[in-house]
Order: sequence, then C-alpha cells, then structure tokens
Amino acid sequence: MIQRLPFASKQRSGEHQERGEMSFLGEHLNAAYNLARWLIRDETETDDVVEEACLRAISQFAGFQGGDGRTWLLAIVRDSCHNHLRQTGISGRDTNVDAATHAAGRQTLNPVTASPVAERTEAVTKSLAELPAEYREVLVLREMEQMSYREIAKIVGIPLSTAMTRLSQARQQLRQTLLNSMMPVDLNDSGNASAVPA
Repeated sequence: MIQRLPFASKQRSGEHQERGEMSFLGEHLNAAYNLARWLIRDETETDDVVEEACLRAISQFAGFQGGDGRTWLLAIVRDSCHNHLRQTGISGRDTNVDAATHAAGRQTLNPVTASPVAERTEAVTKSLAELPAEYREVLVLREMEQMSYREIAKIVGIPLSTAMTRLSQARQQLRQTLLNSMMPVDLNDSGNASAVPA
C-alpha cells in the first residue's frame, strides 16, 4: 500500500489554491484595469497600481468570505488607485487624458458611420475625463462595468442612497460638460470668452 506524504498533499493543496486565486483574478482583470485607467489616467502607473492591487488581493484571498469576487477585487483596486493618487499628490482630475488609453479593445466600426460615432465617443471620453474622480468612478462602474447600485456602494464604501445620488450628480455633470463642449466659444472685443449659440 502506498502512503501519501503529508507534505505532498499540502503542496498540491497550495498549488490548487494558487491556481484558483490566479483564475479568480484573471476573470476580473479587465474590469480592474478599466476602473484603474479611468482613475489613474496614466498607462504605466495604471499597470503598477493594478499589479499592486492584485498582490494585495492574493495576500487577502484567505480572508475573502465568498460572495461577489468582482466587487471585492474592484474595491481593492479602487482603494489602491486612491492611495496612489494621494501618495503622488495627483488629484485624479488634473492629468492629461489619452483617449487611446480608454478606447483600448474597442471594435472597428463601419467607415460610413465611424466618423460621427468616433466624434461622439471622443466627446464623451473627454467629458468623462474632466469629471472629478468620485464621479468618474461611479459612472465607470455603472455604465461600463454594469455594476448594480449596491455593488457600487460596496466598492466605493458609501451608503446605497449616497451611491445613487452621486451617480445622478455624475450624470448631470457629464451631460453639462458635454453640452458645454459642443457650444463654440467666441472671444469678444474685451478678450472675455462668451458662448456662441450653435
């Protein structure tokens, strides 16, 4: 009769757990990168922050109580992003935005319809990038990641009613930013800018 060594069984168990953690992270990695890209707005720093968040998630995986792993991971990614922004002194609003960063992975459109769609997409991307980080994150989570209000509240660490209010305010500000970007600006004789109706 062959006897199993306790060490070998523990090693296999550890390997199985590690594969489970990697599989778990792999399932939600695109969502993690998407949220981090919109918050950090620098591709290199985004990679570093997501890597750090994944390492934190792996180290905390044993304490994961089950439930929605995506929400749990995105909360860790969000916290890592905000910690990074605080440490670097970046407000999350005053950095340049590379539209190509946020357009990664989009499908090519019909050339006849691509121009108007591309223009609208660029306008929305730029307007979203101008919003404060607290508005960007709830819009990205709801509209791009299709998260529920409860999931957003849990990720951001706010009450459900506050998440709903913040999302409403974010949509209003995005709408206003889009309207402002569509209105041409004319400099009058005194050098002050005034809106010119389209």
